Amino acid sequence: MTAPETLNARAARLNEALASASPTAVIEKAMEAVPAGRLAVVSSFGTESAVLLKFVADVDPDLPVLFLDTGMLFEETLDYRDRLVDFFRLTDVRSLKPQIDLLARRDPHRDLWLRDTESCCHIRKVRPLSDALGGFDGWMNGRKRFQGGARAAIAHVETDGQLLKFNPLAAMSQNDIAAVFEIEGLPRHPLEKMGFSSVGCMPCTSRTHPGEAPRAGRWRNTGRSECGIHRIGLPEGAGCGC
Repeated sequence: MTAPETLNARAARLNEALASASPTAVIEKAMEAVPAGRLAVVSSFGTESAVLLKFVADVDPDLPVLFLDTGMLFEETLDYRDRLVDFFRLTDVRSLKPQIDLLARRDPHRDLWLRDTESCCHIRKVRPLSDALGGFDGWMNGRKRFQGGARAAIAHVETDGQLLKFNPLAAMSQNDIAAVFEIEGLPRHPLEKMGFSSVGCMPCTSRTHPGEAPRAGRWRNTGRSECGIHRIGLPEGAGCGC
């Protein structure tokens, strides 16, 4: 009797098949590989988010889209979310918020980011997303290799704990992203014209300067480049990797 395929082996097989696939093909394969109703899209509704959402809407605008409403976002991001929901006619965008009792205990004065940015990200991003993904078997996100750092070698398909994780835009270049915006006439994040190439929470986002990496304005001068949501499948105690 043949042993059942492990999740890691399944991800490797899918990734090999999708090595040169288009974003649309990756999304379609994700929908085929994950049972109906068990696949989610995670979007920050940041400066490049419209591209992934465009490809998702082309395939199925009814896919659940999970949005981390941390309570620390720019108003422009919330307005942009609403605009993109209407633009793409997305039908199932779910706002994930941090637990009120956890905020009351750990961040009652909304200043945890000053003392411990890792814990702040965990409470406001990692924990809510981890809880929400308990209802799914797979998820998609908009990371690209050109963003550098830990993203430089991402595959189209990975594992995240017990979930399959799909990166439809992994192989797209910065020029590819810009071309989709132009050709499709996609709305731009309102903060982009003010010098923000990547947008997260207000306290930990700054403008980028000419020649800097796209995410240089995130957690500037802290040595960090990620909030931790891309390591939520790690065992408890392994750290969120922010």
